[in-house]
Amino acid sequence: MVDLLYELMKNSKRSDRELAKVIGVSQPTVTRMRKNLERQRYIHGYTIVPALEKIGFEILALNFLSIETTDETIKEFKEWTTKNSEVIFLSLGEGLNDKNLVVITLHDNFSNFSSFIYKLRKNFGSKITTIDSFLCSLKTGVLKHLSLKDLKNQVKYT
Repeated sequence: MVDLLYELMKNSKRSDRELAKVIGVSQPTVTRMRKNLERQRYIHGYTIVPALEKIGFEILALNFLSIETTDETIKEFKEWTTKNSEVIFLSLGEGLNDKNLVVITLHDNFSNFSSFIYKLRKNFGSKITTIDSFLCSLKTGVLKHLSLKDLKNQVKYT
């Protein structure tokens, strides 16, 4: 199954027949393996990685927050960020001067980034101790675009 997973990360739009040839099994076996990977949640979805700067995004923001870590607060953050299309990733974590939440967002300009931070503070007020953001310019600063195609060379399948 690991070979199929890595081949899908390289190019998920290939047919099961094409994938079967590459990994050396039958097409029905690939179909069964893919369904199994989906059922076990090794695959969260099939999508492309677009050239974000070409479709109107100028800023990728890494927002590091210190928040209350009660179950209720975490649930509220999860629900609020799910409703906000700017948020592309949310996770608990630790580090960076006691930050415990990272929110990765995309914005078409600085004004919209500022508006997002304002809404975040307005909705969560006292539940946020601090917010530190690192802004990446998608127009001028990208040195390597996001890709998972070479992940097989770094991570072991468990």
